[in-house]
Amino acid sequence: MTAKRSITVIVNGECLTGEAEPRMLLADFLRDELRRTGTHVGCEHGVCGACTVIIDGDAVRSCLMFAVQADGAEISTIEGLATNGEMHPLQKLFSEHHALQCGFCTPGMLMTAIDLVHNSNDHSPGAIRIGMSAALCRCTGYVGIIDAVMEYARQVHGDPAVTGDETGGGRHDG
Repeated sequence: MTAKRSITVIVNGECLTGEAEPRMLLADFLRDELRRTGTHVGCEHGVCGACTVIIDGDAVRSCLMFAVQADGAEISTIEGLATNGEMHPLQKLFSEHHALQCGFCTPGMLMTAIDLVHNSNDHSPGAIRIGMSAALCRCTGYVGIIDAVMEYARQVHGDPAVTGDETGGGRHDG
């Protein structure tokens, strides 16, 4: 058995320290050691996006990263979105646009969307559809998800590229 190492991270503004073997995945460290269970583990292969968190400003699949790699990092998880019991604007938009169903993918969807809107210069419907394809949902069909993310991008950036009649979730068979 490999000796555990002490790992200190800032999660949603709170400095936390836990113990992890070098092979422990960040998703497991967040859930099991730090008791931040909002980050979900789906495929454990980095495909589904359910485990997406934001580390030092960029979206990362926490099932593909070792906890020891995150030592000293600033991590944002789903638990940090709400402020003083008030849902984050994107969470409200997901509700308004019926962008969730079973809720399993929702934490990863929200973190992916926040990264996309804040770290991309292209907020067109096509770019949002491509960006959100990084997170899989088996329930909703994506229409509400894309519409919620487009409206969030419009709120954050006042982006004219996301105004007009074209919705992000419309069916495109071409």
